[in-house]
Amino acid sequence: MRVKPIAVVAFGGNAILDAGDDGSFAAQLEKAKDACRRILSILHKGYQLILVHGNGPQVGNLLIQFEKASDIIPAPPLDAAVASTQGLLGHMLEISMRSVLEEDRMQREVATILTQVVVSADDPAFARPTKPIGPFYTREQAESYRASEGWSIAEDSGRGWRRVVCSPQPRKVLELSTIKYLAASDTVVIACGGGGIPVNYRTDSVVGTDAVIDKDATAALLARNIGADLFIILTGVDMVFLDFGKPTQRPVEVMTVEQAGKWLAEGQFPAGSMGPKVRSAVEYVEKGGLEAIITSQKGLITAMQQGRGCTRIVQ
Repeated sequence: MRVKPIAVVAFGGNAILDAGDDGSFAAQLEKAKDACRRILSILHKGYQLILVHGNGPQVGNLLIQFEKASDIIPAPPLDAAVASTQGLLGHMLEISMRSVLEEDRMQREVATILTQVVVSADDPAFARPTKPIGPFYTREQAESYRASEGWSIAEDSGRGWRRVVCSPQPRKVLELSTIKYLAASDTVVIACGGGGIPVNYRTDSVVGTDAVIDKDATAALLARNIGADLFIILTGVDMVFLDFGKPTQRPVEVMTVEQAGKWLAEGQFPAGSMGPKVRSAVEYVEKGGLEAIITSQKGLITAMQQGRGCTRIVQ
């Protein structure tokens, strides 16, 4: 039986591998350690901690490796690529978290759970790829990949062009009971990496699905089902902005569910950027969650210690 409140934290794969990085394991490991040092502020507030990481850059790069070697080794399906990055990033985050816990002289176990997440085989998302993965390209580069590899491509919030894949809604986390058990035993749990390995029940048992699930949507589902007391989404900016990138840009410190719904309907938060984060935070709060916070890694410590420099989503 748990005695501490639970915080579920979702952060993107860009926190570990971003545009311009050399992509080496050593460089990613250093960035992972930096992320974990900031995340320690949540443990300092007395929470049990569950981490859900993204994998967009990593799974995209892995698919490029698969394609380059396809004349030697058959390329595995997309769900296998998600599983591979879950294992790699879980390993990296375990090393990093154990290291910073030792630095802080804090005693905690750390465990990565390879996590399968059920999606509906009939989800309409399978007809419309929207989830960005992999590195950023110029439009000319992206068009070249579309012609040569059959990729679907889209502009990603003015930052460049990326490959997009199908992103169905998560319905069920299959390892939920295991995650609950570990969290209750004061273990730092790394789960649902990359949104989870997508599976469905098209046959009599689970089978892999060619998709990538949005990690914020899965993290919100996990937070609701596990009864988390706090849901945090880490992104590239300290706060959510209205009219982002325009002269009228302005930050939002507190956002009610009703306001968020209105602004989502107005298109304030693009589907490839802040939209899924705001929608996931709203769903968590709407369905019984206490509070959701959207902020950056750099803003996390201030948000936890002083309750400012972030966007809070409340009823």
